[in-house]
Amino acid sequence: QTILCFHRSFEYSQKNAVLVPVAALGVGGLLVYWLRSRNKIRTMEMGNGWWGLGERPLKGKEDETIRPFKVETSDKEIEDLHRRLDQARYTPHVEGAAFHYGFNSSYLQKVVAYWRNQFDWRKQVEVLNKYPHYHTTIEGIDIHFIHVKPPYVPHGRAVQPLLMIHGWPGSFYEFYKIIPLLTEPARHGLNESDVVFEVICPSIPGYGFSEAPHKEGFDSIAAARIFHKLMNRLGFKEYYLQGGDWGSLITTNMAQMLPQSVRGLHLNMVFIGRSWGRLISVMLGAYVPWLVGLSREDARRIYPFMQKNVYDRLRESGYLHIQATKPDTAGCGLNDSPVGLAAYILEKFSTWTDKSFLHKDDGGLESKYSLDELLTNVMIYWVTSSIVSSMRFYKENFRKDPDLRHRDRFPVCVPTGIAAFPQEIAHTPRIWAKDVYRNIITYTHMPRGGHFAAFEEPKLLAQDIMQFVRKVEQL
Repeated sequence: QTILCFHRSFEYSQKNAVLVPVAALGVGGLLVYWLRSRNKIRTMEMGNGWWGLGERPLKGKEDETIRPFKVETSDKEIEDLHRRLDQARYTPHVEGAAFHYGFNSSYLQKVVAYWRNQFDWRKQVEVLNKYPHYHTTIEGIDIHFIHVKPPYVPHGRAVQPLLMIHGWPGSFYEFYKIIPLLTEPARHGLNESDVVFEVICPSIPGYGFSEAPHKEGFDSIAAARIFHKLMNRLGFKEYYLQGGDWGSLITTNMAQMLPQSVRGLHLNMVFIGRSWGRLISVMLGAYVPWLVGLSREDARRIYPFMQKNVYDRLRESGYLHIQATKPDTAGCGLNDSPVGLAAYILEKFSTWTDKSFLHKDDGGLESKYSLDELLTNVMIYWVTSSIVSSMRFYKENFRKDPDLRHRDRFPVCVPTGIAAFPQEIAHTPRIWAKDVYRNIITYTHMPRGGHFAAFEEPKLLAQDIMQFVRKVEQL
C-alpha cells in the first residue's frame, strides 16, 4: 500500500510538473495581452462612402484631378438679390427688446439697407478670389477648398501643412484674416516666425461651394474620411489640424481615425459627452474647485452652473433642435428670403461672439466685425443655396448619436492644443477634456473672444496655434 501511495504521489507530481508551467504560461500570456491591449490605441474605423447621385459606378476610377476654381457672379444674380431685398416685409420689434427675441427688426432694416445700397458683392468676390480655390471629386461629390502657400520660406525652415475646418453658420471665409498670419508670420509682427504654415481650408460638403451629399447619413465621420482623402490627394502624409464648432468634431474624428497622419490637433471648441464623474465634479466644484481639478478661471467660467450651462444654452440652442430634426422645413423659407437668411445667420454672430450683446439694439455686431465681412459670409450661403444642406448636417449627426458620446469611446492620443475662449457657448476645463484628449500639450485660457475665434480674434488664435506647434515639434 505504501508503494502504491508513493506511485500515485509520483504520478501527481509529474502532472504538476507539466500543469504548473502551462498554467503560468497561460496566465502570463493573458497578462501580456492585457498590458498590450491597454497600450494599443483604439482607432475609429475609416470605412468608405458614396454621396453622389445614383449608384456608385461599378467600373472606372474616380476622377482624382484637382481643378482650379473661381468664385463668380453675374448681373442676373445681383438683380435677383436686390429685387428680393426690396420686397422684404418686417414686423415691428417689441420696445426695449434689443436681441432678446432674436434679431432686432429695426436694426435688420439698417443692415438690409446697407446690403441693398452699399454692399458691393463684385468687390467681395475679388476678395474671395485673392486666395487660390480648387475643386476635386471625392466619394462622388465635388469638394471645394482653398490652398494657400507661404510666399517666402527662409532657408532650412520646414513648412507645416495645416488643415483648418469651419463650422455652422460659418464658412471657409472665416479664415481669411488668420491665413496671412500663419503663412507670413514675420511680416505681421508675430515672433513665432520659426513656424510657417501652408493652409488648406475646405468647405464641409453641403456648405458653400462644396457639393451637398445626395444620400442620407453624411455625418462628421464621413467628413473626416473625405478630408483625410483630400490631404492624401494633395500629397501630405502628416499634417496639423485645427477646428472649432463642427470643425472641432470633424478634426477630432480625423485624429481618432488615422492618428498616424495627424502631427497635432488644435481646437478652439471641445465636444465631450456627459458622465456621472463630471456631474460629481460640477457639484463639488462649486465649493472646492481645486479638489476636482478645476482652476480658478474654470470656476469663474462655469458657475453659476444653472445660468451658464442650462439657461444660457437652452436660449442659444433652439436652432439646433430644428436642424437636428426637420431642417428642410425651416430651410425652405431661409433659402427663399435673403433677409430671413441674414437674420437667422447674423443673430448667431451676435450672441455667440459675446453673450452680453443680447442687451444691445444692434446686437453688438459692428463692434467686432464689419457689415461687409458679415454679409460676405451670408452671401456664400445665398449664392450657393446651401443653407438647407448645411442644416442637414445636424440631422445626420444627432440622429445617430444624440449626445455625441459615441466618439468618446475612441481616445485622442495625438498631441492636442486647446484654446478656451471666454465667450464660447460652453466651457470645457482641461480636467474634463482629458477624458477624451489624452495628450494635451497646451491648454490656454484665452483673454477675450468667443465662438468665431479665427474671424474675431485672428492674432490671438494664430499665436496659440504657433505656440502649440512649436512645442509639438520639440517633442
